[in-house]
Amino acid sequence: MDITEVRVKLMENSEDRLRAFCSITFDSCFVIRDLKIIDGTNGPFVAMPSRKLTGHCNRCGHKNYLRAPFCNQCGTKQRGGNGDNDGPQKLYADVAHPINSECREQIQRHVIEEFELELQRAQQPGYRSRYDDDFDNEDVAAAAAPQASEVPAKLPPPAPHFHQRPSGEASSPRGGKDNDDSFGAGVF
Repeated sequence: MDITEVRVKLMENSEDRLRAFCSITFDSCFVIRDLKIIDGTNGPFVAMPSRKLTGHCNRCGHKNYLRAPFCNQCGTKQRGGNGDNDGPQKLYADVAHPINSECREQIQRHVIEEFELELQRAQQPGYRSRYDDDFDNEDVAAAAAPQASEVPAKLPPPAPHFHQRPSGEASSPRGGKDNDDSFGAGVF
C-alpha cells in the first residue's frame, strides 16, 4: 500500500497546538480526511481522526458527550459529568488508525514532509490550499466520461436513498405499521 497524496490545510491563527489538518490518499483510491498535525514536545506529530465518546442519560437515555454536566435532552445533572474530572476516562476514540508501528511511521513521515512543504508554499504569493479541492482526478474522469453518442437521451429518475412512507403513515419504534425488515428499516 502506497501513500499517493497528502493534502494539508494550515491553521495559522490557532491558539492551541493544532498546526494543520490533512488528508491522505492510499493507492490513488482511498482517502482519509481530518488527520491533525499537532505541535508536540519533540516536534509536530500526526493525530488520527477521532470522535468524541458519548454516554446515556440516567433519566431519559439520551446520548450526551462524556463528562457533560447536564443532559442535552432533559437537563438532568449527569453523574461524573461536572467537567472538572481529570480522571483517566477516555474522551475520544480514533475513527481510523494504523494497526502497526511501521504503518504509523510511514504515515507520520509522509504527512510531516508534506506539512513542511506546505509551510514553504504558504510563503509564496497567491498561495491556495488544495485541502478542500475535489479528490477526483480530472484526467481519469475525462477519460472515463462517455462520449455523446453513448449517453442515453433521457436518464430515469434516481431511486430514493431511504425507505419512504406514504404520507399520513406514522412510524413506531416497535410493531404497528413499521414491521419492515429491510435494511435500514426503523432507523428514523
